Amino acid sequence: MSKPLVVVESPTKVRTIKKYLGGDYNVAATVGHIKDLPGKDLGIDIEKDFTPHYRTIPGKSKVLSQLKSAAGDATDIYLAPDPDREGEAIAWHTAEVLKKKGRQFHRVLFHELTKKAILEAMQKARDLDRDKYEAQQARRILDRLVGYQISPLLWRKVKGGLSAGRVQSVAVRIICDRERAIQAFEPVEYWSITANLKGETPPTFEAKLVRKNGEKIEVPDETAAKAILKDLENAEFLVDKIVKRTTRRNPQPPFITSKLQQEAIRKLRFSAKKTMMVAQQLYEGIDLGPGEPVGLITYMRTDSTRIADEAAEEALSLIREQFGPSYSLSKPRFFKNKNKAQDAHEAIRPTSVYHTPEKLKRYLSRDQLALYTMIWQRFVASQMAQALIDQKTLSIAAGAYTFTASGSSVKFPGFLAVYQSADDEAESSKKSQPLPELTEKSPLELLGIDPKQHFTQPPPRFSEASLVKELEENGIGRPSTYAAILSTIRDKGYVDLVNRYFRPTELGFIVNDLLVDNFPEILDVEFTARLEGDLDRVEQAEVEALTILNRFYGPFSQKLEEAGEHMLSVKGVGMPTDLTCPKCKKNPLRIKMGKNGHFLACSGYPDCTYSSDYERDEKGTIAPVAPVQSEPTDKVCDKCGKPMVVKRGRYGDFLACSGYPDCKHTQSLNGGPNAKPIGVKCPVKGCDGEIVEKSSKRGKIFYGCNRYPKCDFASWDRPVPIPCPVCGNSYMVEKTTKRDGTLHVCPNRECRHRQEPSEP
Repeated sequence: MSKPLVVVESPTKVRTIKKYLGGDYNVAATVGHIKDLPGKDLGIDIEKDFTPHYRTIPGKSKVLSQLKSAAGDATDIYLAPDPDREGEAIAWHTAEVLKKKGRQFHRVLFHELTKKAILEAMQKARDLDRDKYEAQQARRILDRLVGYQISPLLWRKVKGGLSAGRVQSVAVRIICDRERAIQAFEPVEYWSITANLKGETPPTFEAKLVRKNGEKIEVPDETAAKAILKDLENAEFLVDKIVKRTTRRNPQPPFITSKLQQEAIRKLRFSAKKTMMVAQQLYEGIDLGPGEPVGLITYMRTDSTRIADEAAEEALSLIREQFGPSYSLSKPRFFKNKNKAQDAHEAIRPTSVYHTPEKLKRYLSRDQLALYTMIWQRFVASQMAQALIDQKTLSIAAGAYTFTASGSSVKFPGFLAVYQSADDEAESSKKSQPLPELTEKSPLELLGIDPKQHFTQPPPRFSEASLVKELEENGIGRPSTYAAILSTIRDKGYVDLVNRYFRPTELGFIVNDLLVDNFPEILDVEFTARLEGDLDRVEQAEVEALTILNRFYGPFSQKLEEAGEHMLSVKGVGMPTDLTCPKCKKNPLRIKMGKNGHFLACSGYPDCTYSSDYERDEKGTIAPVAPVQSEPTDKVCDKCGKPMVVKRGRYGDFLACSGYPDCKHTQSLNGGPNAKPIGVKCPVKGCDGEIVEKSSKRGKIFYGCNRYPKCDFASWDRPVPIPCPVCGNSYMVEKTTKRDGTLHVCPNRECRHRQEPSEP
């Protein structure tokens, strides 16, 4: 009889679990999902209650054979993929593959990979959770119905390769709506008036004008500011009121997934995707010695702020030992969840607070240590005493006007001794001026008065952190999907991340406008949030999945049929603009899509053949761009001897023979004998070229493939032939800054792992 088999999701976990279960069990991994809907067709029988037709994922046949071999004739199979909806789906599909007469399946939930947690989970094995599986399957079907039925419309109407998604398209809409709000924003002038004052004792301090005759005052322009300054010329400044108070500040709960992503983006400059990748490594196990893998954090996909009693007690013990009794609570602090559906997991916390960052430093990479330190500090701080903040506010009378000045200081740091959130740090960085000891009605000396002009600011663009926060607060998607959403909308070219803030691309605007016009409900934030709530209700057995699918698909299929007939074709008709053709002077210009992207074209084609590239200004106004003329050079064509000219192609500038079309010879702008090889093979798959040092037209050094224009690889940073140890990217680049010196950095924008040149 074969030993019982434990099936996990990730091969990394196998070693960790084998270590604690010993030789009594076999352990094997599915390496993610083993079944999915087919890649080339819908794979859902809509007429038969949306029955999904799963297929074995290509390339997984070997994994299935290994699972069957590991199971042998065992009667007990313990299914232990991740403890979430996706893990439940993997468990169900694995059970289908290994189903056998007389064989029993048990669902095991590993919330942390420690000996105690693993052994307890094995003892508490349960049946497979059909409701959770139904919720996952309903989400998969909804996503497939939207993606596989709207995307072909975009291929026909805009261009091939585009995609729509039930959640990703809503995220793009949020970014487009914000950009349009910025474009529509009109700044309003206002002024501030600040008095620099001195009391009987130092220091001097600043006070802001806030009221006149007890009413809030607004200073709209310079004329109003000058009138106030005239009123204040002979005014006597007196301390009218002093308010002192001590406020208590509570720590924030341990991390949930969305808050971990937001904080890592803001404090560590990680992307959401990188945050989850590094957290997965910490959860699955890190070697703390030869053959000693240890899971360092609890499961990292969670909406719950709940923590285990013993974990809280352990944190209190460490706090008393390291910080003293004044920093410790008398009993653990627990945090309430928003709803019962969120209580399946604990919050993200260290599996043991005695695994301090200092002890683990030698075993972790720089990124792992940074993220673990943040998780450890946040959890320990959540069990520490409140911080006490002394605040003092001065109300200062000057004739009919009132100025205020405030300052604060930390009376007792409490949890702030261990952890400050990005918001806490932003608050601390604000100038908190020290105020002198004063008494009410005491006179003040006016040292100077400073009027300043300001303008109201438009709403800010979304960063990765603020977009995750927006999605979370609006109930769009789930924490486990945020990283994928942010990656997809960039990979599809709908948005760019410029200076760490999202901006819609022209393609993003075009696709968003078409989808909002034709599928207003699918692109509606509230509708999408309600659907997420419905999926939670499926998991809680409060509603049938089929009810949700039927309710969704009826109106959706009708909109789909209408869009097939009425959606504007950017390829054909084009998107309307308010511009008139400069060539024929009568027909409106439209935005169309070609193989090299979007452009303006006259709607009178073929009678008028005008077309042009275009750009939008900060207000979103479209303007044609004059075509780039060929620039002559002093080089001659190697084939015919005619002068070479600089031309612009889809991959940038290149040299072309001026004798075209009789001579079609082209040449890399920076190739030839002057290009310097750097000893690195081109990292583009299938290319046999090598990287050479080149110079741009303005003399800036960059690195590109010597097979250009056949291969368009280029990098401003010098590539080095070292694979990234975190994401496996085939090369890294060398960056040098004043602050950090020279580092090797992964060019994968979702990773950006950094290491010293000496590190392997």
